[in-house]
Amino acid sequence: MILLLASVSAILTAQPLPLDMPRAEPYLVRDGERSYMEDRYCKLDLWVSRTVDGRWVDEEGRVFTYSTLREFPPFESSWYDTISREAYVRSVGTVDDDDITTRRRAAEMIAPCDLASECDEERFGAHGFSSVEYWQGTNETFIACTFLPKRSKVWRMATWHLAEDDDISEKLKEFEEMLFTRDGSIYEKMSALPAPKKKVEGERALLREDARHSVAAYPMWRVTEAPEFTVLDEIPQEGAFIASLTNELSQMRKSYAEVLPTPLDGSGVLCVARMFSSRERYHDALEVGGKTNMLWSAAYWSSRRREIVAYLPFLGASELLRTFRHEAFHQYITYACSAIAVSPWLNEGYAQYFEAGPGGTPPEQIKDVLEYEDCLPTLLYAGYDEFYSGSDAQREVKYRLALSVACFIERGAPKVRFKPFKNLKRDYIESLLDKKDMHLATAKAFQSKENLELFISEWRKFWQRPD
Repeated sequence: MILLLASVSAILTAQPLPLDMPRAEPYLVRDGERSYMEDRYCKLDLWVSRTVDGRWVDEEGRVFTYSTLREFPPFESSWYDTISREAYVRSVGTVDDDDITTRRRAAEMIAPCDLASECDEERFGAHGFSSVEYWQGTNETFIACTFLPKRSKVWRMATWHLAEDDDISEKLKEFEEMLFTRDGSIYEKMSALPAPKKKVEGERALLREDARHSVAAYPMWRVTEAPEFTVLDEIPQEGAFIASLTNELSQMRKSYAEVLPTPLDGSGVLCVARMFSSRERYHDALEVGGKTNMLWSAAYWSSRRREIVAYLPFLGASELLRTFRHEAFHQYITYACSAIAVSPWLNEGYAQYFEAGPGGTPPEQIKDVLEYEDCLPTLLYAGYDEFYSGSDAQREVKYRLALSVACFIERGAPKVRFKPFKNLKRDYIESLLDKKDMHLATAKAFQSKENLELFISEWRKFWQRPD
């Protein structure tokens, strides 16, 4: 199913298990007149994402992993230092074909269990390979093998984490047959994958390369791209929808920037979205990412992984598009504010506002907010714990109030769009970037208690309009 005919081993008929994108740590960089958000990553995360070519899991839970050992960070630096992609690419060296120390250390980082201090001798004469090494250790629930093809200086690695009751001797024979001896072997299929470009410059281009690499081994996954977006999907017969979604996201990003401009340079930003074929596959991804509190959702913005994760729900493309617009706003505001926590009234309010498209949500679609006017001052200074707390009905009121604020700011009375609130959004974002505190940013945006009271008074007048 994945690499060869469906009748071969479970290795090849297993479910694709794409790696998560590396976890990002944001830094606000000020370089003369230019300011921008720079993502930095744990070196180990970056190395794994660029080294592991593919993973598959079968119905019994066996996990097969295939890797190419092209590069390795300098030994003198810590694996857990954070670094930008550009700095990482400049720092890595190659794994020489005769450097067994570096090769073992690389293998150790990928293997699911501790490795032996020395490799076992080659178990058989593998046709077409200069060397085959096994790093078994004392654990009999996994197989770890590094191998060097003839006429190549790049080592590969395969590991197979077995099921609890497997006989390792039998599985080793199957492993060797599938990896080395059968026509159309795993190695032959994986070696056909495109190698990373040697001269890719810029954070956006490097992130795009890594996003492509994360699904390159899986034939059912597609990559659709626009200048600021890369969409990865495994949804059959939905190519037209994915293409339109990619174009839609590009248009929405322009709308976000027009309504909430940022002083930060976003030329290095790439927005990644990953779409699974079913709710079950989506739930698997949520569980791996530690997001079991999001199982009710159809999409979410993973701020640490810097990607929107989604699936195509039963209700179809139109409902998913609304959800994507919402999550894509969270994505935009993360980059616009250097991943500093943005007040829920703005973050959730504008995310809902843009669900209807670039023009925003019409006021007539928002009902019954005046009865909750007394909650508005508290809402404007609420943090996320407070915003998300309470019953479903209480949260629904908070979301509706936040939406009403965003809609009022964009479509409200002239007094709001001009003095004293004409710079409300600009003041909020500038204060947030300067003070890194959402409550101070809200205070800066509304300037004084009197101005806040005036804002609420104008908000009330707007929502008292006849339908």
